[in-house]
Amino acid sequence: MKKHTAEYHDLQSLPDEAKALVTATADVAEEKVMAARERLTAALERGKEAWSTVQAKAVESAKATDESIRRNPYQSIGVAIGIGALLGLWLARRK
Repeated sequence: MKKHTAEYHDLQSLPDEAKALVTATADVAEEKVMAARERLTAALERGKEAWSTVQAKAVESAKATDESIRRNPYQSIGVAIGIGALLGLWLARRK
Protein backbone atom coordinates (compact mmCIF):
# COMPACT_ATOMS: atom_id res chain seq x y z
CA MET A 1 0.00 0.00 0.00
CA LYS A 2 2.90 2.35 0.69
CA LYS A 3 4.03 2.04 -2.92
CA HIS A 4 0.64 3.27 -4.13
CA THR A 5 0.78 6.15 -1.65
CA ALA A 6 4.19 7.17 -2.98
CA GLU A 7 2.94 6.99 -6.58
CA TYR A 8 -0.10 9.07 -5.65
CA HIS A 9 2.17 11.64 -3.99
CA ASP A 10 4.35 11.72 -7.12
CA LEU A 11 1.27 12.37 -9.25
CA GLN A 12 0.13 15.10 -6.86
CA SER A 13 3.53 16.85 -6.91
CA LEU A 14 3.95 16.69 -10.71
CA PRO A 15 1.86 19.82 -11.44
CA ASP A 16 3.72 21.81 -8.78
CA GLU A 17 7.07 20.79 -10.19
CA ALA A 18 5.97 21.61 -13.73
CA LYS A 19 4.73 25.03 -12.61
CA ALA A 20 8.08 25.61 -10.90
CA LEU A 21 9.83 24.78 -14.17
CA VAL A 22 7.61 27.19 -16.10
CA THR A 23 8.30 29.90 -13.52
CA ALA A 24 12.05 29.24 -13.50
CA THR A 25 12.24 29.63 -17.27
CA ALA A 26 9.96 32.68 -17.42
CA ASP A 27 12.85 35.07 -18.11
CA VAL A 28 14.22 32.94 -20.96
CA ALA A 29 13.00 34.47 -24.21
CA GLU A 30 14.29 31.78 -26.52
CA GLU A 31 11.62 30.69 -28.97
CA LYS A 32 12.01 26.95 -28.30
CA VAL A 33 11.82 27.45 -24.53
CA MET A 34 8.74 29.65 -24.87
CA ALA A 35 7.04 27.05 -27.06
CA ALA A 36 7.93 24.27 -24.60
CA ARG A 37 6.53 26.33 -21.70
CA GLU A 38 3.28 26.89 -23.59
CA ARG A 39 2.96 23.16 -24.36
CA LEU A 40 3.72 22.27 -20.74
CA THR A 41 1.16 24.77 -19.44
CA ALA A 42 -1.47 23.39 -21.84
CA ALA A 43 -0.62 19.82 -20.83
CA LEU A 44 -0.99 20.77 -17.15
CA GLU A 45 -4.46 22.16 -17.79
CA ARG A 46 -5.49 19.02 -19.70
CA GLY A 47 -4.05 16.90 -16.88
CA LYS A 48 -6.06 18.82 -14.27
CA GLU A 49 -9.25 18.33 -16.29
CA ALA A 50 -8.55 14.62 -16.76
CA TRP A 51 -7.77 14.18 -13.05
CA SER A 52 -11.03 15.90 -12.10
CA THR A 53 -12.95 13.65 -14.48
CA VAL A 54 -11.31 10.51 -13.08
CA GLN A 55 -12.04 11.59 -9.51
CA ALA A 56 -15.68 12.36 -10.33
CA LYS A 57 -16.14 8.98 -12.03
CA ALA A 58 -14.50 7.16 -9.12
CA VAL A 59 -16.83 8.84 -6.63
CA GLU A 60 -19.83 8.11 -8.84
CA SER A 61 -18.82 4.45 -9.15
CA ALA A 62 -18.26 4.11 -5.42
CA LYS A 63 -21.70 5.60 -4.69
CA ALA A 64 -23.35 3.26 -7.21
CA THR A 65 -21.56 0.25 -5.73
CA ASP A 66 -22.55 1.25 -2.20
CA GLU A 67 -26.17 1.68 -3.25
CA SER A 68 -26.21 -1.70 -5.00
CA ILE A 69 -24.71 -3.46 -1.97
CA ARG A 70 -27.25 -1.82 0.34
CA ARG A 71 -30.14 -2.89 -1.92
CA ASN A 72 -28.88 -6.48 -2.25
CA PRO A 73 -26.79 -7.29 0.84
CA TYR A 74 -27.17 -11.08 0.76
CA GLN A 75 -26.44 -11.35 -2.93
CA SER A 76 -23.38 -9.11 -2.44
CA ILE A 77 -22.11 -11.35 0.36
CA GLY A 78 -22.65 -14.43 -1.83
CA VAL A 79 -20.73 -12.89 -4.73
CA ALA A 80 -17.88 -11.84 -2.42
CA ILE A 81 -17.66 -15.35 -0.93
CA GLY A 82 -17.69 -16.90 -4.39
CA ILE A 83 -14.95 -14.62 -5.69
CA GLY A 84 -12.90 -15.24 -2.54
CA ALA A 85 -13.26 -19.01 -2.94
CA LEU A 86 -12.23 -18.88 -6.61
CA LEU A 87 -9.24 -16.70 -5.81
CA GLY A 88 -8.25 -19.03 -2.97
CA LEU A 89 -8.41 -22.06 -5.25
CA TRP A 90 -6.51 -20.30 -8.00
CA LEU A 91 -3.76 -19.14 -5.64
CA ALA A 92 -3.51 -22.57 -4.01
CA ARG A 93 -2.98 -24.21 -7.42
CA ARG A 94 -0.23 -21.75 -8.37
CA LYS A 95 2.07 -22.94 -5.57
